Amino acid sequence: MTGNELREAYLTFFAEKKGHLRLPSASLIPENDPTLLMIGAGMAPFKAYFTGKVKPPRPRITTSQRCVRTGDIENVGRTARHQTYFEMLGNFSFGDYFKKEAIPWAWEFLTEVLEMPKDKLWATIYPKDDEARRIWEEQPGFDPSHIVPLEDNFWEIGPGPCGPDTEIYFDLGEERGCGSPDCAVGCDCDRYLEIWHNVFTQFDRTEDGKYNDLENKNIDTGMGLERIASVIQGVPSNFETDLLFPIIEYASKVSGVKYGDDADKDVSLKVIADHARSMSIMIMDGILPSNEGRGYVLRRILRRAIRHGRMLGIKDKFLEGAVDAVCKIYDGASDFEALAQKQDYIKKVISLEEDRFSATLEQGLELLDGYIAEAKAAGKKALDSELSFKLYDTFGFPWELTEEILMENGLEFDKEGFDKEMQEQRDRARAARAENQRFAVPDLKNIDTAALKHDEKATEAEVVAIWKDGVLVDSLQDGEEAGIILSVTPFYAEGGGQVGDTGLFISELGRIKATNAKKLPDGTIYHESYVEEGQLKVGDKVQIKLDKVEKLSSARNHTATHLLQAALKKVVGDQINQAGSSVNGDRLRFDFTNFEPVSAQQLADVEELVNNEILRGTDVVIEEMSKDAAVEKGAMALFGEKYGDVVRVVSVPGFSMELCGGSHVKNVGQIGLFKIVSETGVAAGVRRIEAITGRAALEYANNKAKQVSESAAAMKCREDELVSHVEALAAQAKELQKQLDAVNAEKAKADAAALTDQVKTVGDVSVIAASVNAADMDDLRSIADMTCDKISNGVVVLGTVNGDKVNLVVKASKDAVAKGAHAGKIIKEAAAVVGGGGGGRPDMAQAGGKKPENLNSALEKAVEVLSAQVG
Repeated sequence: MTGNELREAYLTFFAEKKGHLRLPSASLIPENDPTLLMIGAGMAPFKAYFTGKVKPPRPRITTSQRCVRTGDIENVGRTARHQTYFEMLGNFSFGDYFKKEAIPWAWEFLTEVLEMPKDKLWATIYPKDDEARRIWEEQPGFDPSHIVPLEDNFWEIGPGPCGPDTEIYFDLGEERGCGSPDCAVGCDCDRYLEIWHNVFTQFDRTEDGKYNDLENKNIDTGMGLERIASVIQGVPSNFETDLLFPIIEYASKVSGVKYGDDADKDVSLKVIADHARSMSIMIMDGILPSNEGRGYVLRRILRRAIRHGRMLGIKDKFLEGAVDAVCKIYDGASDFEALAQKQDYIKKVISLEEDRFSATLEQGLELLDGYIAEAKAAGKKALDSELSFKLYDTFGFPWELTEEILMENGLEFDKEGFDKEMQEQRDRARAARAENQRFAVPDLKNIDTAALKHDEKATEAEVVAIWKDGVLVDSLQDGEEAGIILSVTPFYAEGGGQVGDTGLFISELGRIKATNAKKLPDGTIYHESYVEEGQLKVGDKVQIKLDKVEKLSSARNHTATHLLQAALKKVVGDQINQAGSSVNGDRLRFDFTNFEPVSAQQLADVEELVNNEILRGTDVVIEEMSKDAAVEKGAMALFGEKYGDVVRVVSVPGFSMELCGGSHVKNVGQIGLFKIVSETGVAAGVRRIEAITGRAALEYANNKAKQVSESAAAMKCREDELVSHVEALAAQAKELQKQLDAVNAEKAKADAAALTDQVKTVGDVSVIAASVNAADMDDLRSIADMTCDKISNGVVVLGTVNGDKVNLVVKASKDAVAKGAHAGKIIKEAAAVVGGGGGGRPDMAQAGGKKPENLNSALEKAVEVLSAQVG
């Protein structure tokens, strides 16, 4: 049977013979599940049904679910079973049938539909699951001696639904085994292959570890399509099945490398086959290459395939042809119609990515080869993090690829150092962006800006221009920022202290985040944008998705700013004048002239005035008139602001009237709630108020109320008694800390005195190496300092265990350092023993680790290193 026939046989069996609702595979992109990057199990789309949060369309469902997992990506091609993409066949019961149906149906499908030899099938059960054992013993033709109890056959993740499980194994034959007389089901060798996994969700585990029976028991079944195909088709591994081997044949033909002649080259052929299939189906499901999230997983897989192509001697682009092989495999298969429909599109995305990565790969591999040679020549165990980061940052070389190549060459990848370099780069980039917020104005003389339109109802447009750093460009790739001009836009452009609108542009090959809209000097609206996925070109058609929630939030804050200024004039005085403002969806900031802070009572009065006006629910009136008419009417204008002959007047009748070009609510009642969160001075004679409105204000009030309630509960007092209780507790804590500091000082002296009895001599240097009790690293250093002071010409090595972590300190006296002792080098090797790292100066070093059980060995290692230094 082909893989496609196996899938169809399984789904038909459970849908037509066992009454299951047959559903198509869910997309690899999880729906309404932020906990998952991609679907990685057959049951993942049904989590809400298993938990009971959502009622399933039917109590019995069967699917063949597309899945991607990359946790063991380094093992792809090196083992018979590891893949990044696979299909999981599943039959699920939500409070309907249970063990007495699930086990016989599995047996029936395997032995009657697939006609697998009964004497080759084995079953594992949870040792206490007598019901599952009895049901297995009743299956016709099943050998009861093939039941294997295993403690691992119980599925649970903390409190909640859980239960035992049963797994079905197929004996591939003694020749596939390890040769050990103990070889049996559960052995790590390839003889016994797990092909079916049934989870019996029957218990609800409580927080205190009790297992209560679930009222509605569930069945969660998983069977890997590629695995069962390898058995039915009689091939050595998943890669020789018809679901993968045609891609290997293609890669073999393109590279001129025959499959089966060289084990290392076979690995590369398998990687290309697996990755080509994964990337094709990921793109089919709407994932595009990017530098974040699932898009980065796709990019990583794609680039690994290109690299393995280079390892086989393929210099030219080759993955488009692999896509053709993938599409041929799934031709006519259920759930894969979109693969054929999007075939050209998938090839286009992959081709663009191949072009982009080819130059990067050649240059990066050449540089990395040089770095590796230098590191080995210097006797280093790891590549310097600044070099691996340079490859990533300057040349775009993926860090995972660097890590993989280093591993192949016996070197370590300094991930901690790399992450530090990455953070420093982000900080520099952030600072640079802060210094240069404006995009340089491009030369638009050849663009008919007069034809551009502003339409609040527009949902589609054409990309008219793209520019970076003041230079027009034809296209953008993911991760790049630029200014974008559309033929028509519904976006409000930044002005009068209010940020512009935000939203998304969706093109055929890209997803672009518009973070702000601004106006060029001629009034042309452009969008500050960032390409999240894919690419964008001039002339592309885009769908416009304006962020209406953010737009309304910004409008609330803008109208509230007008109310705030009017209220300040009423409460504080007419000397109040606006000195600047900033309005976005999160909050409003209002700067005003005043030579002294606004008192707490005045702020409370201002808040009350604004909220009373909001409660009145007055309509906001917007009119256009001449500037003179507006000033005569009493509208406030900003000093120094340029206005045209016709101005826009925004009024809240009876309370506020200002010249303003920004967006506002239709009725002040839409603001909901106004709350001042701070009042500060920003310059001589200028004060600043920050405030929030709407949902943000409601959340603020709720959080404050929650904090007060929780604090009162923790203090075991009424909420109105909270302040006095906190004051009393603070005084008590201060006194206790004073006493604790005195006790710790005496303890450190006593510990240091006791350690001097453990002095040994290495060469002519005194050494103390011991495990001590210390609260933290500061405490450990203090004991080491005192101990070192008590011995001359000495080195002190101390370690302490706190939970699952271990801390180490090495302290060396001046005389010991003069004789060759180096604390930093000692601790580096000692820390490696406890699974950590660290370093320091010749006289002082510290480190941490994650293997406290190795502390004594680490201390012994430290003495050994010291002996080599001073011997």
